[in-house]
Amino acid sequence: MPIDAAGVLGAAPRVREIAWDHKDVQLYHLGVGAGRPATDPRELRYTLESRLHVLPSFATVAGGDAPGVIRALSVPGVDVDLAHVLHGGQRLRLHRSLPVRGRATAASRVVAAYDKGTAAVLALRTEVTDADGPLWTDEAEVYVRGEGGWGGERGPSGRPSPPPAGPPDHVVERALREDQALLYRLSGDWNPLHADPEFAARAGFERPVLHGLCTYGATLKTVVDTLLDGDVSRVRAYRTRFAGVVYPGETLRVRMWGPAGAGGAGAGEVRVAVSAVERDDAPVLADTVVRYG
Repeated sequence: MPIDAAGVLGAAPRVREIAWDHKDVQLYHLGVGAGRPATDPRELRYTLESRLHVLPSFATVAGGDAPGVIRALSVPGVDVDLAHVLHGGQRLRLHRSLPVRGRATAASRVVAAYDKGTAAVLALRTEVTDADGPLWTDEAEVYVRGEGGWGGERGPSGRPSPPPAGPPDHVVERALREDQALLYRLSGDWNPLHADPEFAARAGFERPVLHGLCTYGATLKTVVDTLLDGDVSRVRAYRTRFAGVVYPGETLRVRMWGPAGAGGAGAGEVRVAVSAVERDDAPVLADTVVRYG
């Protein structure tokens, strides 16, 4: 059987050492669309080493290791075709602000395996700790078509919730580069789905698609810049569900329900929905929440 649920859940955590510096952070920021306009002081916080701060979603690529989707597939008990794999969702909880340079230990394990009948869903949790204690916890949800049916627990519904009622407080459009996926993959996600037209066609797409985590990072940057005055240190947690694909060169429409300045020094959350402008506002991120403090 391609997925041995008992073996997957019983596997020991995979522990690895990771490290990063300002060049990794700057490359990631460019990969999610930072640096336009290049001389804008607000953008220089993402691109110039003397002013650099770290967008929290950098945690998904820190260390240049394979993303959570790939790590979940490397667990004993999983043997599936990468073309059948989709990234279902992502969660991130920050214990401290991410440093520009760091060295840490990352421990990853599959904490849930759900049987959807025609598909399997794996949840991979990674705990990252440095010399000063816990840094962040993230969780990737991996959807594998054609690998269900072993009679396991079905798990929570995968249906996205509708966006909040009423018009959004803010709407921002972000144009993506034609080579956005080629730039983003330099941070470590080498899945050919995002670069090779033949592989993308085998997976059922008309052309290579953008990494879901690139959209995830671009969306967080939009929220931070629009509602948190560019203060990345205020982000406490961030979650999303991937509701549809994005193609490089498209425009993201980011709708936000939350006050400008996000409550001053207080804590709260921003609800977000993201769609592709050129495809009649086709949803691409749903159930998206940024918690701040």
